[in-house]
Amino acid sequence: MRTFDTDALECLAAIVEEGGFERAAVRLSITQSAVSQRLRSLEAQAGTVLLVRSRPLRATTAGRLLIKHAVQLRLLRADLDNDLQELTPGSSAAREEDRISIAINADSIATWALPALGPLVSEGLPLEIITDDQNFTHEWLREGQVLGCVTTLKQALRGCKVLPLGAMEYVAVASAGYAQKNCPQGLQVGNFRQIPFIAFNRKDDLQAQFVARALGLRRVSLVQRFVPSSEGQVRAALAGWGASVVPRLQVQGLLERGDLVNLVPATTLPVSLFWHCWNLDSAVIDRMTQALVEGSRQALNEPKNSPVTK
Repeated sequence: MRTFDTDALECLAAIVEEGGFERAAVRLSITQSAVSQRLRSLEAQAGTVLLVRSRPLRATTAGRLLIKHAVQLRLLRADLDNDLQELTPGSSAAREEDRISIAINADSIATWALPALGPLVSEGLPLEIITDDQNFTHEWLREGQVLGCVTTLKQALRGCKVLPLGAMEYVAVASAGYAQKNCPQGLQVGNFRQIPFIAFNRKDDLQAQFVARALGLRRVSLVQRFVPSSEGQVRAALAGWGASVVPRLQVQGLLERGDLVNLVPATTLPVSLFWHCWNLDSAVIDRMTQALVEGSRQALNEPKNSPVTK
């Protein structure tokens, strides 16, 4: 079995995570030429190209395997730090290259996930949260760039375990002024095509799912505006940009104050969320799993599925 230089592995991971050689050099506190030298050395040892020099840079299949190995080594170091911390409190300090990365959908970040993870961060966990659409966060886990993710995907990935977190309820809202002027009777078959819907990005199909469910249609085509931020979507709705389908948990206070109006009070769209993580014996993964499960129980509707391992 080949043993790869840990500094070179971290260098490869840093290039991909930071999006370039220069930023990787800054992160690792080395020169850009040293970054290139470490990568060449690692590619020579692996016997294959590890990076595609495109824009943005991306790892090859072999490169993704080695990045996953680098992330696993970080986890081992984090577990060791956790054990040492219990024996000698205050003895360890997290390094930049030891960051623990997970992928979480933006709506969970905007509502329940940060309070759930707060105690771990306060204890010194070097956490990095990567955000993506809830239907795509699992791709980060599949490629080995994170050790866990919150996603709508139910099926466990190879080498991973999955636990149900619960369902987040979505509602269609608009500002009180916009609703009064453009849809005083709420969202209807006769007016939804004239209402711009504020979506997270082009991958976000929640708006169309909600409208189809609320109006009993099989397929809908919407006029959309894109704001790649959960908080930004709400602010855009408040500013009168149009309607948006957002978590009830995020806007309940605004609805109660009358700043936003629920356009279809009789309809909600429940979206089930799941926590996927590597199926490893790791105190760090166990603590993170426990924090997310407990946090989701307080904020989301009760999960209905059992844990799955693959």
